[in-house]
Amino acid sequence: MQKLIISLPDETATVTVGTILAFACQKAHVIYLYGDLGAGKTTLCRGLLRALGHLGKVKSPTYTLVEPYILPNWTIYHFDLYRLADPEELEFMGLRDYFNKTSMCLVEWPERGRGVLPSADIALTLTYKGNGRQIEAIAISDNSKCMLTQLLIPQQGTPS
Repeated sequence: MQKLIISLPDETATVTVGTILAFACQKAHVIYLYGDLGAGKTTLCRGLLRALGHLGKVKSPTYTLVEPYILPNWTIYHFDLYRLADPEELEFMGLRDYFNKTSMCLVEWPERGRGVLPSADIALTLTYKGNGRQIEAIAISDNSKCMLTQLLIPQQGTPS
């Protein structure tokens, strides 16, 4: 596994990381987003979705659990599992249909779906750091390691 830590001094930096991820994703990926409430998970998703062509609002699907975005080249499913009471609820909503070779899945609060969710390709943990935030990106699958390289190009940081 490769790891990269990036400083996010403001919201614009968080959106930029999402934008870079969008361009780094050349195939379907599962991206886990960890972090406290307000840490910037949905902001990062907004950057990714806008970079891929979504023009409307991007809101956290806290009450609906999943928000689909049908884009010209992708179908993206944005999950927010914060209010999930039991991981088995995901089976009832047809979870397996969302995770396929033609879709990208962004999963906020993936720990709430442990044991039912498929493995992530990349895990992003957003944390508060001083007046800003930081993101720890971990490439889990082989095809996500190049994504960390893309994130490193405009940022200051070193992979470990």
